Amino acid sequence: MPRRAQTSFLAMKMLSLIRNIFNGRPRDSRRHSPHSHLRAFSITEITIAVAVVGILVAVVVPQYTNTSQQTRENSLRGEMQYMRTQIVVFKAQHQDIPPGYPQGVAENSPTETDLLAQMTLHSDITCRVNQWPVGGYLYGPYLRKLPTNPINGLSTFRMIGNNQPFPIADGTTGWIYKPQTQELEPNLEGNDASGTPFSAY
Repeated sequence: MPRRAQTSFLAMKMLSLIRNIFNGRPRDSRRHSPHSHLRAFSITEITIAVAVVGILVAVVVPQYTNTSQQTRENSLRGEMQYMRTQIVVFKAQHQDIPPGYPQGVAENSPTETDLLAQMTLHSDITCRVNQWPVGGYLYGPYLRKLPTNPINGLSTFRMIGNNQPFPIADGTTGWIYKPQTQELEPNLEGNDASGTPFSAY
């Protein structure tokens, strides 16, 4: 049986046990009043119910937490794939210049500001940008906005200059990007739930 199905089955069994505890308590034979046939829960019944609820929470909550983490990791993979594709498209349409360089000059130091403008606005073949697709500004936009890293919640980019080594992730930004080589990685330390380093995404 799949893991999620096992968890759901266990949860249903525990809830059924609680109902049986509460619904199956004996009736008092005394009838001194219209409501005297009901008696209060015993300490034992309450203790058992609390214990069952505690077990239920301990089993179910981690399962849904793991599912949520896996969803974020899948979203991260999707964001990475889409951004990398859009970077390749931009480069192909701008005389082999990747996004991030001021004025489209590959000798300039890349900036996050230029990356944002070039990816989210219209541009001409020399990487100049415009809010509207007029004149020669025929290309883009490639992104509606710079994406947020679904794991750390950051959308900022750490830009790596030409001939600089690609750094180790430190989690201070959402992404790490080196225009010279078009390397793009999530700025996340450690591994995902399956043990794969985030840097390998």
